[in-house]
Amino acid sequence: MALVIPDVLEESCTTRQALERLAAKWRVLLIYALLAGPQRHAELRRRLPGITQKVLTETLRGMESDGLVERRVLKDTAPQHVEYALTPLGETLQEPLSAICAWAVEDAGPPRRTR
Repeated sequence: MALVIPDVLEESCTTRQALERLAAKWRVLLIYALLAGPQRHAELRRRLPGITQKVLTETLRGMESDGLVERRVLKDTAPQHVEYALTPLGETLQEPLSAICAWAVEDAGPPRRTR
């Protein structure tokens, strides 16, 4: 089977669309946080210093609409309790993200001098 390399520079390329979604600030970090299992909003906010409540909510909603995250209602009455978890689609990102981490640790360290 031949390796197909998509033209990610084309706006209509599905690979480009996926990369743009994942490249949005906080998404990859949220995926990493949720790889540990379902978590509530406050837990995620504590794990991601610097993210605001508004941005966290907006990012989770976007990831939910993309099918990467599911929102589960734990308690319907006020105050409502919900948790967020990766969907099976979101879980498929573990391997490629692990590869990026391995690359960063092994190959993308301090710049090497060449002569």
